[in-house]
Amino acid sequence: MSRMNFNNAPLIMGLEHAADKPLPPDSPSLAVPAIRRRVVSEPCLPERLPNSSVLRREAESLAPNALQKELASHHPEDVIDSADSELETSHTPEEVQDEPPASPSSQKGSSLFKTIVKSFSGFASSTRQSQGPVSWSDVQPFEVMKAVEDSNIMFLMEVRDRAFPLLLRPSGGQTPLVHAIRIGNKEVAIVLLGAFSRYINHLDDADVLKPQTQSHLKVLRTGLKLAINQGLANSQNDLIASFMQTLIMSEGDKWVWAQVSMVSRELNAGPEGQPVTMAGAAVRRFTTKELGKADMIASLEDYIANATADLLVMGAWASVLQSISADNIPSYYFARDDRVYKAFTTRLQQHQTEIDQKCPRQLRYQLAILKSGFEGRKITFRRKIELITAQLENGTT
Repeated sequence: MSRMNFNNAPLIMGLEHAADKPLPPDSPSLAVPAIRRRVVSEPCLPERLPNSSVLRREAESLAPNALQKELASHHPEDVIDSADSELETSHTPEEVQDEPPASPSSQKGSSLFKTIVKSFSGFASSTRQSQGPVSWSDVQPFEVMKAVEDSNIMFLMEVRDRAFPLLLRPSGGQTPLVHAIRIGNKEVAIVLLGAFSRYINHLDDADVLKPQTQSHLKVLRTGLKLAINQGLANSQNDLIASFMQTLIMSEGDKWVWAQVSMVSRELNAGPEGQPVTMAGAAVRRFTTKELGKADMIASLEDYIANATADLLVMGAWASVLQSISADNIPSYYFARDDRVYKAFTTRLQQHQTEIDQKCPRQLRYQLAILKSGFEGRKITFRRKIELITAQLENGTT
């Protein structure tokens, strides 16, 4: 029987040729896979994960509900029996004896549920005892955002009282107020605006000039201006006044002192000067420039009158400082209730003797008009401004 021989020379030559010069991909004899393009990696900075205390709080609130849903799919009757809340009450031995015996399957499922829930409850309680009460510094910005979406007013009020900076801290590129406005949650937006106004009005004088406070004021100013542009000023009466106060306290220092100097010159001019008119016009120009809408100025008359009164008082005291040595009235008192007037009367009492001896008679007359004109709360600031204008500029008594 003859042996069959195979000629492998063409195959070997083809392999050598492929090794030296790869064939094109469409070649029927040897297919070369196409080279895949390398995926270019781009570095990114993801938002950090919540800390352990936040995860623990969510676990303690969500785990019981998840456990009940899981058991409901296997033992629906046990979930109904567990509605008596094993976590809140414990039965006494007498109560246990009075209860009717349960079926073996029910006992098995119920014991499983109770064991798991009690073990979870024990872990949670031991964790709380070891960790102590949860600090509000552990609350994360995304929790505030969730409260905004869920209209959780009580939680937001707690944040306002215990951790106010969280209401200003952005999450996902926007602050809670901006988020509330964009999703159309007007109720929450008004609550946040009320918290902002409360913060501004109750801000301690010693904290106004701190860098952190100034940073908060700038964020507040941006949020308040956005709320004004969205038309929320119609339902929040003091919104525009709060915006102007924030603007003055954050960046209006130079403007305040420039107007105080102008009012002081007008007072020194005597009967020819127009301190009240000039002060009121300066405030109106400033508010119109910052708000950009004339129809809003009409609802701001009380604020304009208050600011005009403060400029008059601060200008008069600046004239006093030209004759005596005393403390100035801080610029951050401006347009914040009656702080300027209280500081003015306090300084008048402290330096009354020096004022009587060293200040010109005309200035002493102007000081008396301002002190008596702005005293009391029986009439509005607008009416007070009208009466003082008649005395200082028109010469009536």
